[in-house]
Amino acid sequence: MKEELSFLLSVGILVLLWGNCMGRFVVEKNSIKITTPNSLKGTYQCAIGNFGVPKYGGTMVGSVVYPNENQKGCRKFDDAAFRSRAGGFPSFLLIDRGDCFFTLKAWNAQNGGAAAILVVDNRMEPLITMDTPEEGGNANDDYVEKISIPSALITKTLGDKMKKALLNGDMVKVNLDWREALPHPDDRVEYEFWTNSNDECGPKCDSQIDFVINFKGAAQLLERKGFTQFTPHYITWYCPEAFINSKQCKSECINHGRYCAPDPELDFSRGYDGKDVVIQNLRQACFFRVANESGKPWQWWDYVTDFSIRCPMKENKYSEECSDEVIKSLGADLKKIKDCVGNPQADAENPVLKAEQDAQIGKGSRGDVTILPTLVINNRQYRGKLEKAAVLKAICSGFQETTEPSICLTPDMETNECLDNNGGCWHDKSANITACRDTFRGRVCECPIVQNVKFVGDGYTHCEASGALRCEINNGGCWKGTQSGRTYSACIDDRTKGCKCPPGFRGDGVKSCEDIDECEEKLACQCPECKCKNTWGSYDCSCSGGLFYIRENDMCIGKYSTSGGNGGFIWMFIFILLAAAAGGYAFYKYRIQRYMDSEIRAIMAQYMPLDNQPEAPNHPHNEL
Repeated sequence: MKEELSFLLSVGILVLLWGNCMGRFVVEKNSIKITTPNSLKGTYQCAIGNFGVPKYGGTMVGSVVYPNENQKGCRKFDDAAFRSRAGGFPSFLLIDRGDCFFTLKAWNAQNGGAAAILVVDNRMEPLITMDTPEEGGNANDDYVEKISIPSALITKTLGDKMKKALLNGDMVKVNLDWREALPHPDDRVEYEFWTNSNDECGPKCDSQIDFVINFKGAAQLLERKGFTQFTPHYITWYCPEAFINSKQCKSECINHGRYCAPDPELDFSRGYDGKDVVIQNLRQACFFRVANESGKPWQWWDYVTDFSIRCPMKENKYSEECSDEVIKSLGADLKKIKDCVGNPQADAENPVLKAEQDAQIGKGSRGDVTILPTLVINNRQYRGKLEKAAVLKAICSGFQETTEPSICLTPDMETNECLDNNGGCWHDKSANITACRDTFRGRVCECPIVQNVKFVGDGYTHCEASGALRCEINNGGCWKGTQSGRTYSACIDDRTKGCKCPPGFRGDGVKSCEDIDECEEKLACQCPECKCKNTWGSYDCSCSGGLFYIRENDMCIGKYSTSGGNGGFIWMFIFILLAAAAGGYAFYKYRIQRYMDSEIRAIMAQYMPLDNQPEAPNHPHNEL
């Protein structure tokens, strides 16, 4: 029965994927750079394993170790056999392909203390993706989900060269680099999650729902704030035309064999059918569409989480009725969702599921989706453990550098390179201002903006405040001094950049400004009657004989004296002011009087003749 079911599914996948000439399989890769020995120096490609935790956005440096025995890694190694010593490079275990699952090799390498595993292909072929075991055999071993080291498959040619170099006693030092494994074009990450609603397919189904439950909070936070655009998808298969009327296709498919899913228990005689899974997949896809149209796409995570808890197959609650209750509790529009689902019995295409099948075909840089579950981040398929921290790191690596949200810069997500020697960037210790800016991928040296003041420079050796208010930040990086209650600064707010010693000082304006002795250097107070005394930043100049010093002209003016003493000049000045005021007042009174006279005469003229106006002549009346 299982063999027949497997055959039908395989044929359905071929019809769906290979029936479209645009479909193709893509192996996701990262780079491996060999730095020693010189005979191997260069950059190569390796295929990312679909288990463990690839270091998306980061790198790992280590030395390669090839065991003397157990070279295929199918048996346990001694504990800590490959653990690096303090101060040494981490060990990357080189293992040959064959005889056991890739995951078992990685598990044994991890328990042996290796920091990563490099699997050497055993045939000359293009790189392939190392996947987790299919159901059956040892697939139910729980070690798969415990693998935390990264893994990579390398070509037979490169692996043989590494073995030869190690046999000759050379140290093979490599750098595994995942920084370009995922595109990072802008400040928003677009990602898809290919999943299904089946909860009885073993460890893979368990890992899917565990991931949804654990990742929900982070996903909704990123979506609400616009950092990501998320879309769920569901894999379905066609039923081959020759088997549409078979018992198997009628049990697994809806819409007359157009959309199918495997039987949850792989047993047609009990439990739920594959078509039950397809219908629930369709309801989840329609829930997302309706929620997205209402501006709340993040509600999908609530629905899928609540449905898995409230409507599990093992409690016989995996039904439309239970789904309706969950939808109602979330306040979603149930009628719109039912209209979206349509009639699963109709011999017609369902537009939602048809779009899902079309999306399953690879386009651009993304290959066909054939592994369930699959994450696609920025149109590239994610490889590795389906676990919150690992997936979040991959998503964070998809942001353009310096645009990452704060959730990506927490200590458990990345290392803050700015904490070590300020990242090698410019640093003003006195003001505690740095050009080092931490990012998920590392750090950038970028002159900062502090309190709305922009610093300019190369970010590595020099940054300088510019623009208005720049003097408020560490005095613009310029010299500043205070003495005897006076403060002088070489920073000027109306300057876009640079420092200039104020008048009375000379120097570079940055490190120092020295007082100029205007008296000694004969720069001021040089008139014959002047007496000069230098002060810090300035000078005092006085005149002999009671003369007055004019600083602007550097001269002394003559004095005015009377028998009454030196106040004559002052009294003369006051007299002139009083005379001017009296003259102004008299003129003002004269103008006012003239104006008032003219106004009064104009008014009186309306009522009687005035002396300077002729009387109007009297005209006689005609008598009868």
